[in-house]
Amino acid sequence: MSTLVLAVPSKGRLQENANAFFARAGLEVVRGRGLRDYRGTLAGIEGVEIAFLSASEIVSQLAAGTAHMGVTGEDLVRETLPDADAKVELLTPLGFGQANVVVAVPQAWIDVRNMADLEDVAAAYRSRRGERMRVATKYINLTRSYFAEQGVTDYRIVESLGATEGAPAAGQAELIVDITTTGATLVANALKVLDDGVMLRSEANLVASLTADWNERTRNLARMILGRIAAEEEARTTRELRTLVEGDRAKLVADAQKLFDVRTPLGIAKDGPLTLIAPKKKVADLSDWLILRGADHVTVAQMDYIFSSRNPLFEKLSARLG
Repeated sequence: MSTLVLAVPSKGRLQENANAFFARAGLEVVRGRGLRDYRGTLAGIEGVEIAFLSASEIVSQLAAGTAHMGVTGEDLVRETLPDADAKVELLTPLGFGQANVVVAVPQAWIDVRNMADLEDVAAAYRSRRGERMRVATKYINLTRSYFAEQGVTDYRIVESLGATEGAPAAGQAELIVDITTTGATLVANALKVLDDGVMLRSEANLVASLTADWNERTRNLARMILGRIAAEEEARTTRELRTLVEGDRAKLVADAQKLFDVRTPLGIAKDGPLTLIAPKKKVADLSDWLILRGADHVTVAQMDYIFSSRNPLFEKLSARLG
C-alpha cells in the first residue's frame, strides 16, 4: 500500500501556523507519541504519513522525492534548489512566514539608491582598493542570480555564519543580502534596502515534489487533501450574498460578473432569493450596487467551505506531473 508523505515543520511558530492551516481545512495533524516523535498522521485520512522536519530538511526531502508535499519557505526553496522549478511545484502560499530577501547597504551611502548605483560603487571600490566589494549573505545562490540579472558583477561573496546585518559594522563586508520582516533590525544596524533591492518576497508555501512516487493512490490522497484546502481557501476569501430582486436576473448577474467577479454556484433562480458568491473585498460595493438596482436587503454570510467539482490545486499539480 502506497503512503503519501506530507512534511511539516517540526517546531516553533512555523509548526504552529502549519497545523492551524491544515486544521482550517479540516485536516488535523496528529503527532504520535508526543513532541519527540518525528512521524504522525492526518486524522481521518488513511495512507498519509506526516514527517516532522526542519524547514531546510523539507526542501531536501521534496527534491529527493522522499516526501510528496511539504510546508516550507519559498526563500529556502529558491536558495537550496537552483533548478527548483524542475523538481518542485509551489502549489499555494499559506499566508504566514512572510519575509523579504533584500540587498541592504550602509545608510551612509547616500548616493547609492539602486542596483545600478551599486555597480558604480563596485567598480570604484575595485579601482581604489584593488579588490572586490564584499557581500555578506547566507543566500549565496539567490545573490549570484539576482546580481547577474541586475548587471552587478564586480563583487565577492562572504558567507555569513552569524548575524548577517552586523557584518558591515564589523568590517567583514561592505553590504549584505539578508532576510527581513519589518526592516527594524536593518535600521538598527544603520543599513537601508535599495529601491530595487527586494530580491524575493517570500512566505511559507505548500510545495509538491515532482520526483516523488505519484502513483494512483498517492494522487488520489493528494486530490482529497488539496480539495479540502481549496474549499477552505475559497470560503475564506469570498462571501455569500442573498437578495430578492425583480426584473431580468440573467442580465443583472452578467453585469455583476463583469463588475464584481461574482459567481452563481446554485444557478440563477427564476424566483425566490438570488444567491451570489463574491470576493470578500468587493462585498460592500456589490451590496450597494444591488440596492441601487431594486434590492431591499442584501444578506452576507461567511462560509466554512466551498467544495467544487473543480480542484484548482490538484489541477495545478496534475498539469506538472502529466
